[in-house]
Amino acid sequence: MTESLVTDLEHSIASRVDLAVLDDDPDFLQYMEDVLTDEGHYTVRCFTTPRAMCESFERRLPSILLLDMKMGEHQGDTVLQEVQSRWPQVCVIVVTGYPSLEDMRAKFQQKVFDYLAKPFSIDELRQALDKAIVTFGLGRSQQDLLRERLGPRIRMLRTERNWSLKEFAAATNISVSQLSSIERGAHLPSMESFLAICQALSQKPSDVFATIAF
Repeated sequence: MTESLVTDLEHSIASRVDLAVLDDDPDFLQYMEDVLTDEGHYTVRCFTTPRAMCESFERRLPSILLLDMKMGEHQGDTVLQEVQSRWPQVCVIVVTGYPSLEDMRAKFQQKVFDYLAKPFSIDELRQALDKAIVTFGLGRSQQDLLRERLGPRIRMLRTERNWSLKEFAAATNISVSQLSSIERGAHLPSMESFLAICQALSQKPSDVFATIAF
């Protein structure tokens, strides 16, 4: 893992990441649960049937799903389609015994985040999970995610109007330094400041939140 990825990962993991594993091999599930629990920052749920998994997902969604594609009577691609249809926000990492990664990518046409070919090493598993954590900002507080998504969106809306920060400050009655901090994602605006920003940009607060998927 590169130094930059390690740094990003350290900043990303603020709480345990909810992870699910679907596989019809109880021994493999026990192994995965032991390994991932020992990592210290995962909450692990293991399932041997798609039905049990879906029932659990209806109560609480995981952030990451490790999905085995060869499960005897259960078709992995059918499960994948259902998960992506019902819970598209779940990051899916395919675990399979396909003979090559090329075969997997050809079959699933990049519909999933990543692939792990059995047998895989612990380092390969860590690398795939770490990449998912960094990419999706998993394990972070809602406040952190909101701050990092809201600031760039506000900056984009401002630049669409061709406003400088000084002009934006005049329109909102918020200082240039405070607006700069908000746009960088360093701080969240207060409710009063956010409403002033939305009014100046002719945006409904709900529409701004919708555009950042929050």
